[in-house]
Amino acid sequence: MANGYLTTHILDTAQGVPASGITILLYRVSGNSHRKIATAVTNEDGRTESPILPQKDFKAGHYELIFQVGAYLEQHNLATGDVKFLDQIPIRFGIDDEDAHYHVPLLLSPYGYSTYRGS
Repeated sequence: MANGYLTTHILDTAQGVPASGITILLYRVSGNSHRKIATAVTNEDGRTESPILPQKDFKAGHYELIFQVGAYLEQHNLATGDVKFLDQIPIRFGIDDEDAHYHVPLLLSPYGYSTYRGS
């Protein structure tokens, strides 16, 4: 069994606070196939309550996190109108070390975002 796991969190860099209440979807990607394997919502600290991909399900491969940020940006008056510049943010990445902790955070603002492999 793998010892690794995947975590994520979201920071609202426009307001300088954790972003709570955002739904995150996790997909396993194989070629053109996407299979949803997890759904989570960020808590008051901008984190999921547990790893979005725990040890028991962790394996090497390609994955995609989709951060559904549109409603959050609108709720905080950071985006208006029917068509938002950012609504869903996909981040595709690979896992090759089944014994490592992978952390993929999202730094969010109304008109841009960034990510990195954290610890």
